Amino acid sequence: MIKKDYIEIVFLITLGVASSLSLPPYNYLIINFFTFTAFFVFLFKKSKLNQSKKYFFFYGWLFGFGYFLSSLYWISISLTFDQNLKFLIPITTILLPSFLGIFYGLATLCFVISKSKKIVSAFFVFSLFLGVFEFIRGSILTGFPWNLIAYSFVNHLEILSITSLIGTYGFNLFCISLFASPAIFILRETKKDIGVCIILLTLPILFFLYGSSYKEKFNSLKVENYNYKVRAIGSNISLDRFYSNIDPVSVINELIDISEPQKDDKTIFIWPEGILPDISQEELIEFKWLFEETFTKNHLLLIGINSQKKNKGKINYFNSFSIYDHNLEILNFYNKINLVPFGEFLPLENFLKKFGLNAITNNYQSFSKGNDRKIIEIRRDNFSLKILPLICYEIIYSGKIFKNPSFDLIVNISEDGWFGKSIGPKQHFAHSIFRTVESGKYLLRSSNNGIAAIVNPLGIVEQKVEYGKSGYVELSEIKKIQATLFSKYGNKIFITLILLYIFMIFSFNRLIK
Repeated sequence: MIKKDYIEIVFLITLGVASSLSLPPYNYLIINFFTFTAFFVFLFKKSKLNQSKKYFFFYGWLFGFGYFLSSLYWISISLTFDQNLKFLIPITTILLPSFLGIFYGLATLCFVISKSKKIVSAFFVFSLFLGVFEFIRGSILTGFPWNLIAYSFVNHLEILSITSLIGTYGFNLFCISLFASPAIFILRETKKDIGVCIILLTLPILFFLYGSSYKEKFNSLKVENYNYKVRAIGSNISLDRFYSNIDPVSVINELIDISEPQKDDKTIFIWPEGILPDISQEELIEFKWLFEETFTKNHLLLIGINSQKKNKGKINYFNSFSIYDHNLEILNFYNKINLVPFGEFLPLENFLKKFGLNAITNNYQSFSKGNDRKIIEIRRDNFSLKILPLICYEIIYSGKIFKNPSFDLIVNISEDGWFGKSIGPKQHFAHSIFRTVESGKYLLRSSNNGIAAIVNPLGIVEQKVEYGKSGYVELSEIKKIQATLFSKYGNKIFITLILLYIFMIFSFNRLIK
C-alpha cells in the first residue's frame, strides 16, 4: 500500500512537471492532452472509491506543485543578488510552488465534494473548479496569475484571437476542458458522451476560423501614420548598478547611444524600468548636460525611475513611469500599483526587517503603492498620444489593467535582469502578447535584460530586440480596431462563462442517462 502511495505521488508530480513544458519558451502544447486527460481519469476513478476527501486535496496539490516547481524555479534567481537573502533560495524554490499548489488542491477537493457520478457532468465540474480557482489565484492578496495553462497557446495566434471576446480567464477555462476532453472518450458510458468529446475537440477549429476572419479584417484596415516616432529601447545593462555604485553617467550615455536621437526627428523615447536606481525623478534634471547635444524640442523621454513624496513626516518611495520634455522637466508620471511581494515591498516589513530582510529592488524601504492607473495623455508641441502605462509585472493581470479603452498604445517598461538567463523573461513577454489581443491595442515594450518589442492587436510581434541584445524598436504607424468585447466588459465575461458551465453540469445530469 505504501509503495502504491509513492507511485501515485511521483505520477501526479510528473504530470504537473510535464504540463509545464507546454508553456513558453518550450511550447509543447500537445503534452497537455496527455497530462490533463490522465489527471482527470485518475481523479474520476478515485472518486468512485470510498476514500477520504482530504486525499483529493493532496492529489491536486501534487499536480500543482510539480507544475509550478518546474515553471517558476527561476524566481529564486532574484535572491542571488543580495548576500543576506541567499539562505532563502531553497525555501522559496519549494515554498512558492507549495503555496500555489493549494489552489489546485482546493479545486480537486471541490470536485470530489460535488459527487458528480456521470462522466460528462463530472468533466465540466472538474474544468469549472480548476478554472475558478485559477481566477482566484490571480485575484486574492496581490494576485499572481502567472502561467495559466492558456499561455501554452501563445504561438497559435488565430486561436488566441478568441481572447478578444472572452479574455484570458475565459480562454483558460476552455483550455482546461479541451486538454482533458479525451478522458470523456476513455471513460465514456454512452454514445452521447462521445458526441460531447467531439464537440469539444472541434471548438479550436471554430476559434481558428474566427481568428482568421479577425486577422483578415485587421489587415484590411487603413494604416494611420504618426507625424513622429515612438522608439522603445532594449538594453543589456548589468544589475551591478544596484549594488556597486556604478556611475549613472555611463548608464545614461549608453542609453542615449542605443536611442540614436536625431535632432530633427520628432521622437518619443521609452527607456526601461528602474534603469537609474540611484537617481530620483526630481534629480534627473541634474544630468541635463548629458542630453543637451542630442535632445531637442523634437524629443520626449519616457523612463522608469523612482520617485519620493513626504507624507506626515515620512518619505514614501514609488516605482514610477515618468514623462520628461527635452529639458528634463517632468510633464506627467504614474506610480506603480501592482507591486511585487518581496521584490518591491516586504510584507510585515517592520517585523521582517529585524531579521535583516529587505525588498530586493529597493535597499532603503518598501515601495509604496500608487493610487490609481490613469491613461496618460501626451499633448506637447508636435505630439498627441494617449498611452496606458504598465510597469513590469503589471502586464500579467487580465481584465484589471484599465477601465477605459480609449487609449492608443499600451507601454510596458520592465527590468528582467533579476531572473538571469532563465525562462522567466520569455514567460513575461508571452503574457504581454495576451494583453494586446484582449485589448485590441498595440504594445510597445522597453526592457533591460529582457525583450523589447512592438506587438500588434493580433499578437504578432512586428519588431523585436532579442533577449541579451541592445537596440530599439520603432513605431510610426498603426491600425486602429474597434474596442474588443473583452476591453468593454472585462472579467464579467468570465462570470458569464461560469454560469454557462453550471447550466451544462445540471443539463448533462438530466439528459445523459
